[in-house]
Amino acid sequence: MKRVNRNPYDDAEKLSDLDTRSSFSRDSDKKWGFNLMQLMGFFLLCLMLFSVLFSVSVVLRDPPSDGIVEASTSVVFQAEQSGGLNKGFSGSVELPRDELLGGLLAAGFDERSCLSRYMSGIHGKGLSGKPSSYLISRLRKYEALHKECGPYTEPYNKTMKELRSGHSSGSSGCKYVVWISFSGLGNRILTLASAFLYALLTNRVLLVDPGVDMRDLFCEPFPDISWFLPRDFPLTTEMHNLNEQSAQCYGKMLKDHSIRNSTVPSYVYLHLAHDYDDQDKLFFCDEDQSYLRKVPWLILKTDNYFIPSLYLMPSFEQELNDLFPKKDTIFHFLGRYLFHPTNRVWGLVTRYYEAYLAKADERLGIQIRVFDTEPGPFQHVLDQILSCTLKENLLPDVNRQQDTVLSSSGKQKSKAVLMTSLSSGYFEKVRDMYWEYPTVTGEVVGIYQPSHEGYQQTEKKMHNQKALAEMYLLSLTDVLVTSSWSTFGYVAQGLGGLKPWILYKPENRTAPDPPCQRAMSMEPCFHAPPFYDCKAKRGTDTGALVPHVRHCEDMSWGLKVVDK
Repeated sequence: MKRVNRNPYDDAEKLSDLDTRSSFSRDSDKKWGFNLMQLMGFFLLCLMLFSVLFSVSVVLRDPPSDGIVEASTSVVFQAEQSGGLNKGFSGSVELPRDELLGGLLAAGFDERSCLSRYMSGIHGKGLSGKPSSYLISRLRKYEALHKECGPYTEPYNKTMKELRSGHSSGSSGCKYVVWISFSGLGNRILTLASAFLYALLTNRVLLVDPGVDMRDLFCEPFPDISWFLPRDFPLTTEMHNLNEQSAQCYGKMLKDHSIRNSTVPSYVYLHLAHDYDDQDKLFFCDEDQSYLRKVPWLILKTDNYFIPSLYLMPSFEQELNDLFPKKDTIFHFLGRYLFHPTNRVWGLVTRYYEAYLAKADERLGIQIRVFDTEPGPFQHVLDQILSCTLKENLLPDVNRQQDTVLSSSGKQKSKAVLMTSLSSGYFEKVRDMYWEYPTVTGEVVGIYQPSHEGYQQTEKKMHNQKALAEMYLLSLTDVLVTSSWSTFGYVAQGLGGLKPWILYKPENRTAPDPPCQRAMSMEPCFHAPPFYDCKAKRGTDTGALVPHVRHCEDMSWGLKVVDK
């Protein structure tokens, strides 16, 4: 992709050259003609220079109040159709003025290598709110740290020697947290955002285990250096075998009383998955963080969005408040900063959006996840979906007594409904309802479902590429309905900055009444939080300690951040 830039000085130089050549070609006795040409050239040159100076003065005048320098002009990308990755992009696309999302994103990337980074706003989805100037400055500082300490830099190579030796001298100055690729795609996205925020809070460099498909799903988020763990990382094989019983596991070390402040190991394994025990959960205590701060390498395995519990730690509280003055924007900002779909995935997003969603007056997303051993579809789930969307006026009812479309003098309002589910049954039932009967409002309703994979296929690359594309498509809707407990839905609402209507989890295969509830926050839910008061050293309700961490709507024991 190529920026179209024009240097105003180029024309001035050409004009100056023309004047010079002309002056040598005239006889001295044609004095008046010669002087006239000179004057005209000088006048045009002054006019162009004045224009340039005026433009500069406009750019320098009245900078944004929060210290954020936004792009001053639109940018035109020449999207070339070159087979494979870039299919679906052709011609010129004029991007929105704020291509860097209010300064959230760093400049300096090769646009063609990751189209989604600069095109994420073309479907009308900018940020929900404005990132704080402090968050932006901390992201720039982190990028500088990552460049200084990332793979194959001198500090990195130095820590490699210590890692192989098993002991740390702490002399390299760089510390790391390694995120292990684990669990389904929704969980991976949420936990990677959690790991990044923890790295930001503790001045560590985040390195990402690419697993089987992370390189195929996401572009590099940081300039000039990779966030992926190098293939020759000495613990690659070993770290995938680490568990809560490993000698390097922090919880196990606490149980065995093997921690010695005088000796710092080269790495510690943090087991923060849903099956972690009480000792593992002490990770969320300031006292334990003071020890972990000394360890150069932290290897992290989790399937939890653990950010809500970071808010309960006094040592992080002020920094988090400065980073996110509006507290329920954490995943929204971090998600839009970190997760840029690769060109292959972005092609799936844009082709589908333009074909089925772009021209609608309104877009409704319905994300369906059924936690049942049988494949479905289930009638009680369909009843719940229709009950929620009709009761909350998200979809118009149909007139089952009327066989023909009522005449309309004006243009009928159109609504595109994007449904995502492993099963096609719900989509077919809702589609047939709006095909067979007219709506009572006269609205035209189109029902669409990109894929129906049947069952979750975590290790299949194309399955996960489609899943990521569908999360992003859901995030581009105006209103969203999601399923309880679903990390797929959490990612979609977070990327889109949406407070969804959450379908309650059915019990005994019966549609709940009421069928759904509006979310109090667009933040994801931490499904397995600790219930422990680190100061009092006893159990407590961690959903009642601070006003902005509450129990989730869809999981009574879970925690989520709210803007209170």
